[in-house]
Amino acid sequence: MQLQQLFDITRRQWGIASPNAMQQQALQAWSKGGDVALYSPTGTGKTLAFAWCALSALPDEAWLPPGIVVISPSRELAMQTAETMRQLGQGLKTTLCCGGHAVSDEQASLSMTPDVIVATPGRLLDHANRGHIDLSPTQLLVIDEVDKSLELGFEDEMRSLVRLMPCVRRRFITSATRLLAVPAYLGMRNTALVDVLPHGDETPTSHVATWQVRCPSDGERLQTLAQLLLSLPPDSKSIVFVETRDQVDVVAQWLIRHGVEAGAYHGTMRQQDREMTVARLNNGSLAVMVATDLAARGLDIDTVTHVVHYSLPGTREAYVHRNGRTGRMGAGGEAFVITTSQQQLPLWMAVQGIREPHPARAQVRAAMVTLYFQAGKKEKLSRGDIMGFVAQHSGLAASDVGRIDVRDHYSLVAIPRQAAAAVLQRLQLHKIKGRRVRISELQ
Repeated sequence: MQLQQLFDITRRQWGIASPNAMQQQALQAWSKGGDVALYSPTGTGKTLAFAWCALSALPDEAWLPPGIVVISPSRELAMQTAETMRQLGQGLKTTLCCGGHAVSDEQASLSMTPDVIVATPGRLLDHANRGHIDLSPTQLLVIDEVDKSLELGFEDEMRSLVRLMPCVRRRFITSATRLLAVPAYLGMRNTALVDVLPHGDETPTSHVATWQVRCPSDGERLQTLAQLLLSLPPDSKSIVFVETRDQVDVVAQWLIRHGVEAGAYHGTMRQQDREMTVARLNNGSLAVMVATDLAARGLDIDTVTHVVHYSLPGTREAYVHRNGRTGRMGAGGEAFVITTSQQQLPLWMAVQGIREPHPARAQVRAAMVTLYFQAGKKEKLSRGDIMGFVAQHSGLAASDVGRIDVRDHYSLVAIPRQAAAAVLQRLQLHKIKGRRVRISELQ
């Protein structure tokens, strides 16, 4: 594909008029014909950078699929990357392979070899070992967040996958931290380094204002958190970071009981439940997500306005990645660190000052709600199908219908909260594409 064609699609899909400075450097490095290692902070647009590079490098002449393989360290990152590749690579078949999806569905999709595969290492290796896919024709290999992959212990899987792709002619790796050395097994050659990570005491989120919020004691930390969230603007979107999975559930449930609509996100939740929490935060039907550091990287969440450190991060790196959830792509944001009088801030945590929360509302509720359709791509539903159905039968204007997410076996639609009960009642009376689909409101 031509770069200009990819830029045109990007502008239509995401409203991005031109590459940012980091993306321009990556494109320039890629144009030299070798491999590229991109070191860039979270939230700076690495996915678009490598997607433009890889898709523009597929030759025009005949080639055997798969042309591009993208390896991601987490399911969520793989899902988001696959969606980006699908939207950009119009006319190309993109298949996602990761946990949380039925192996049989992925096997069926791989039976006609896709042009682009986006996968987590273990799942892709499993498909290759079972003979579901021949990776040997692969020409372009992308390893996203390679530092995270190594942290999670995926090195053996990635070594095995690289051996299954002997025809790779170009590689593109990304990392949000500097690597001491690029793993030799990747076979990087003539590598151009694009390093836009900060140096010394700089932080990649220097445009994020960080405030200390004091609470009298650990026993009053939850009350302090609620007061803080109730003091934020009505259109705010916040992620509250806690230390453990158990804390996520305790904090989220306590907030819900005290008037703050909150969703949970941690590693032991069902994959679909995690996906739906992120989707609700993205579509404006959830204002607060309580999460472990699992949510600090690898999630594409739009316009998070506030980050709250309910528990102090253990390391400077964890602090930087948490704060990186807000202020993405150069936008402004605020972070809050809740401490007791006995707690000392680490030397590497600079704050602008102390913020005293003054609740300005009685509850935190998002302006939208999400409708759950128990059918998705595998049931032959598309965004257009759902948009047409909702516009025809809901009584809403098309402009009132929010984001529509269509997954393999379910779909999510954001609609205004005040209209939700009436809309749900109307939609349940009608068939979509000639059949009944269960529709309910996500809570």
